[in-house]
Amino acid sequence: MTHEFPASGERRVPLPAPRPTPQDPPAGAGAVGGPGRAGLSTATIPASSTPVPAPPVPTVGGSGSGRHAKGRAGRAGAGPAATTEPRPPTRDAFFDNAKYLAIVLVAMGHSWEPLRSGSRSAAALYIAVYAFHMPAFIIISGYFSRSFDMRRDRLQRLITGVAVPYVLFEVAYTFFKRWADHDPDYPITLLQPWYLTWFLVALFVWRLTTPLWKIVRWPLPLAMVIAVLASVSPEIGDDLNLQRVLQFLPFFVLGLNLRPEHFQLLRRKEVRLAALPVVAGALALAYWAAPRMNAAWFYHRDSAQELGAPWWSGVVMTLAMFGCSLVLVACFFAWVPGRRMWFTALGAGTLYGYLLHGFLAKGSRFWHWYDNPWLHTPWGQVLLTLAAGTLVTLLCTPPVQRIFRFAVEPKMTWAFKPDPVGTARGRG
Repeated sequence: MTHEFPASGERRVPLPAPRPTPQDPPAGAGAVGGPGRAGLSTATIPASSTPVPAPPVPTVGGSGSGRHAKGRAGRAGAGPAATTEPRPPTRDAFFDNAKYLAIVLVAMGHSWEPLRSGSRSAAALYIAVYAFHMPAFIIISGYFSRSFDMRRDRLQRLITGVAVPYVLFEVAYTFFKRWADHDPDYPITLLQPWYLTWFLVALFVWRLTTPLWKIVRWPLPLAMVIAVLASVSPEIGDDLNLQRVLQFLPFFVLGLNLRPEHFQLLRRKEVRLAALPVVAGALALAYWAAPRMNAAWFYHRDSAQELGAPWWSGVVMTLAMFGCSLVLVACFFAWVPGRRMWFTALGAGTLYGYLLHGFLAKGSRFWHWYDNPWLHTPWGQVLLTLAAGTLVTLLCTPPVQRIFRFAVEPKMTWAFKPDPVGTARGRG
């Protein structure tokens, strides 16, 4: 979000400041708020100490992943040459750390998927991670979408930061599958997102509906009703992956309604200590459930009937899994460091890691890498996990961002008409 500052005048003596009234905001308060990138986003992603972000877009992952910056007005000096300069934008280390750690868990989870049939431990880790890593991303995306409206610049960023990357990567993944999977007739379609691109479709829809969620009286209960109805409606079909869009919706709406103080509560020492036995219990429960439960419930892409379960189980599972996911997301946020770490800067590139690692994740299946028996040994699984984390870390680095910015964060100023308001203001 940009801040407009008054032009410097020619006054020799500065005018006295107006007397504050009870309705005035505190001195120095600025307008803040807006969506982070998918991610994944966008991260587009990012407490009392946590500033409310300015709109960008990943946040995967982000998008979002994004620039959640807070501009601050400089102090105006007296004299003919006095000017007011904004300070450089800052990012919140907590949310960048959360986005980076979440995208690492996403990559590790994808690496464990082919190991589940032969390893109960891998299946348990897979279930535990899938219960919260995407909900965490989506909550962050909702948190940084709080100031989204239909303003021109925000709509442009939604198009360039979400819609355009979806089209480009959907086409790229299709050609990759044709080549790597020896399937030359695999169709190009923008109606059925392939693999990871569903999140961009969902983020686009969620963010467009943000103004609606800001005016309803009970947004989260309404979103839960929609998710429950989707889970028992097989007629929805696969177009635009609407099952996921609707079943994950409550997490986005929850993020829209969170405030900095909520994240501060989770970072207290007693919450961190309480998170340890909760996570241990979740891992034990996942180990018990691994051979008994269909992991597809955690994908939220099918109705109960499509999973071979009675319709009422969709209601029960949607509510139960929402509660379990919230508890694990809270434990995850409790242990995310709030200070700058060596990986903090990588949080701005999580949408790159999210979209790019999918080529290797799918390629490893197409090229039958998992046919190697050594990968199914304990040491092989450990090294595979470390390799997945290292790979996605490299894909979030600035050199990779510079190479692929044309596809993930295109500017595309040529595609939009000039802003008539800005043009008139410039002439004035």
